[in-house]
Amino acid sequence: MKHTAARTRRAVVQATTHPHSGPDTASRAPGRGRQGARTWARANRAVLRLTTHVQDGLQEAARRPDRGDISTTTVIIWVAAVTGAVLIAGTIAVVIAKYNGQLNGL
Repeated sequence: MKHTAARTRRAVVQATTHPHSGPDTASRAPGRGRQGARTWARANRAVLRLTTHVQDGLQEAARRPDRGDISTTTVIIWVAAVTGAVLIAGTIAVVIAKYNGQLNGL
């Protein structure tokens, strides 16, 4: 799922046009000043944007169940290859550190 500017604008428009997140609904909160109402409205919009993004992702996953995820075997092979490379590099470093004085004259 690509994150495009159009998708971002759509999420922001959906978030700002939601009936529960307008500036008039935030100001109705009891016991909050003007600054608290703005903060509350901003938090509501952020949660709504996040919820919209998660719902889009879930709909995309339902639409395309095989998204090209790598298999467990591939992960095991990569971990083994990286571990082997680190062990070889570590062994070379230890040998060079041990015999460094003797290798100077070569």
